[in-house]
Formats: sequence, structure tokens, C-alpha cells
Amino acid sequence: MKDGFVWGAATSAYQIEGAFNEDGKGLSIWDTFCTEKGRILEGQNGEVACDHYHRFREDVALMKQIGLKAYRFSVSWARVLPEGIGRINKAGIQFYVNLVDELLQNGIEPYLTLYHWDLPAALQEKGGFLSEESPEWFAYYTEVIAQALGDKVKHFFTFNEPQCFIGGAFNGTMFAPGIQKSTDELVKMAHHVMLAHGKAVKKLRELVADCKVGYAPTGVFYLPADEKPENIEAAKKANFDVTEENWLEGISWWSDPVILGHYPACPEKLSAILKTIVKPGDLELISQKIDFYGQNIYQGTLVRREGTSYRKSFFPCGHPKTAIGWKVTPEVLYYIPRMLYERYHLPILITENGMSCHDVISLDGRVHDPNRIDYLTRYLREMDRAIQEGVAIEGYFHWSLMDNFEWANGYNERFGFIYVDYTTGKRILKDSAYWYADVINSNGDRIYKK
Repeated sequence: MKDGFVWGAATSAYQIEGAFNEDGKGLSIWDTFCTEKGRILEGQNGEVACDHYHRFREDVALMKQIGLKAYRFSVSWARVLPEGIGRINKAGIQFYVNLVDELLQNGIEPYLTLYHWDLPAALQEKGGFLSEESPEWFAYYTEVIAQALGDKVKHFFTFNEPQCFIGGAFNGTMFAPGIQKSTDELVKMAHHVMLAHGKAVKKLRELVADCKVGYAPTGVFYLPADEKPENIEAAKKANFDVTEENWLEGISWWSDPVILGHYPACPEKLSAILKTIVKPGDLELISQKIDFYGQNIYQGTLVRREGTSYRKSFFPCGHPKTAIGWKVTPEVLYYIPRMLYERYHLPILITENGMSCHDVISLDGRVHDPNRIDYLTRYLREMDRAIQEGVAIEGYFHWSLMDNFEWANGYNERFGFIYVDYTTGKRILKDSAYWYADVINSNGDRIYKK
């Protein structure tokens, strides 16, 4: 990799912090969602999670041991603003000040995500992102964070995966708050999120000197069934098409307005709704210049050309899957950054990528995860292939730093470099953590050694 490549790992507040009602923290939509019967595997919740709130210094020491250059974390909005707006909780702010100080003292650059799915419950009661006031709420929250941490933090993401916290929560209902909404309401919510993004970027530019600001969506990704040019073009079309079925989970709906300043070509129904929602000046606000484009990438679906369009293609029977059931498709870290860069011409950060494994503590007291090492080797080689062909990928954040609360799947999935015993809180570096330390130390050369 080129000098200065950012090797990191990522987490989110609700998934690791715990301390859900300590030191003046308000409730988030995940705190309340987890109390609803049948929402989460075995009725689990994030009330304690990894107890990172109390053990963050221990966790930063492990980050240093791994050799992380950067750490991507999110702030709990309800921890710093218990009602979402208005009163600032000084104890909540101090936690993040202490965390950032600890990172910097250990040579780890903080990359702060403002929103990773955990809206304050008080704001959901006011309508959440359906409310026309929601962009202003987010702007105020951004201002609070910028004023508290802007002298120390210089890299920010506004939103993580709007495809999930809007699409998966209000179209599907597997994510908090899990309330089905109409298409009209969904379009309005999506537009408000992007307006909130624009307002946040403006606030950060105003208040944080020399800041770098990005955005971290995801998508349902499509890969060519083979390397024939016509199938590569079919995959590109599939990745950026907007249909009535896939608009909420796709790439272009969420990224074209933010980066290109306009909505993508849409079916008539969606276009008609947009005409009633988009006001003069909205798209100029939404498309504030950003410095990098984050993308969370795990797996892809095969497509091939059919006539002037495309059709999905099946993987061979027995194609490998991770413990969570996601297909292992390393080439997704080659094709998707390549296609994103061709369309958006922005430096790319891989903000999430990783593998859920059936990790256990072995009889020797260690956690051996050769399948994760193999997975990451394959994916990182494909990422490097894209870089060698001129795609400006500037960093990679493994998901996740540590095992954690995996949303509706509770504690069933283990994505981390660090094994967490949820009964005792004990942390154990897995074999993959030591391997990643070698990757970082060699600036990527380790991925080509057997």
C-alpha cells in the first residue's frame, strides 16, 4: 500500500458501550426496541454489551497492541443530549473527551461517526426522521460534538448505512424502531436524512479547523458473473439502477444527491413523490463537498447481461458462507470500489468489512480463527488489486474491533479481532489480531505471504 494508508478497525456506540442509563444518559431507540418482545435474539440487549464505557482504556491498550493507525467509533447521541436537543450532558461529553485523549496518547487517529443508528428515543417520539425538524436536530447535535471535540478530532463521518436505519427499520422492521412506513413517508425520511447530512457538513466546516468529512453508506452490491465486458457493464448497471423494489437498499439513491447534487433516474412513482418534497436549495445543501466516501462492503450478488439489461446469476452449490450466512465474495472489494470511484471520483475508505466466525476459546486459552485470516487475506488482495489499477482507496477499517451486540442477532455473531467473554468481560486477542498487526506493520505486504 502507499505510504499513509489508514489501517483501522471500527465499532459503534450501542454495540459496545453499555452503561445504557448511567451518568445522565438518555434512552435511544435501541434501548427501547430491545425491551419489545420478539425483537432481539433470546431477548438480549445492549445494556452492558462490552462495557466499553468503563473499560475503554483497556480497549485502547489492545488497539495499540494490534498497532491500529485509526479507530472508527460512533457517539451515542442520547449520551451527550439525553432529550436529543437542548440540555447537554457534561458527563457524556467527558466520556468521549477521555476516549479521544486516550486514543491520541497512544498514537491512534480518531475517526468519529456522528450517527450509527441510535436516535434518542425522545426524538423518535417527536416523529424521528419523518419530522421536518430532524435536519435541525442533527445540526444542533453536530454543533455540540464539534465544539466539544473539534480541537482533537479531525475526521468525521455523518451517517452510517442509511439503507439500514431507514430501509431496515421502516420498510423492513428488523432494526429500531421497527415501524412500517408508507413509500411517501420513506422518501420523506430519506430526504430529511440527506438534508441533515448537508447541515452537519456545513457545521463541521464552520467549527472544526482543517477537518475532513465523509459519509458511510452501504448497498446491495452486484458482481459480474465473469470478467466478460458485457457482464461487468451489467453489474455496473445493476449497482446503480433505481427500481421501486430496491431504491432504499441501493447505492445511487443515497449517494447521487450527496455527491452529484441530484437524485438518480427513478421510477415514476418515486419521481412524483420527490416533486412534492424537494424544495429549492435542498440539493445544494445536501451536496456539500465531502473529502472522502466511506463504504461498508461485505458481499455481492452475481449478475450477467440479458438483452439490454441484466439478470441475477447463482453461485455454485456449496459456495462458502460466513457464520452469519453471508456469501464469501472477495472480488467485491475490487469491483465495488472501482465502480464507485468511476462514478463519484472521491477518495474511498472501506469503513466496514469483516467476517462473523464460530469463535471459541480453545483448550490452550487462545482463540484460533484461521478462517477469518483467510477471508481477510482474500478480500485485502482484491482491494489492493483495485488500488494498483488506480482506484483511490485510502484506508481500511475492519469490522469489528471486538465482538459485540450484533443488533437483532444479539450476541450470536462474533466479528471482532478481540474475543469478548460477555459474562466476565474478559478480552482475548484472536490469532487474526496478531495477523492484522503484521499486516499493519508491513503496510499490507503480509497479505501476500503464506
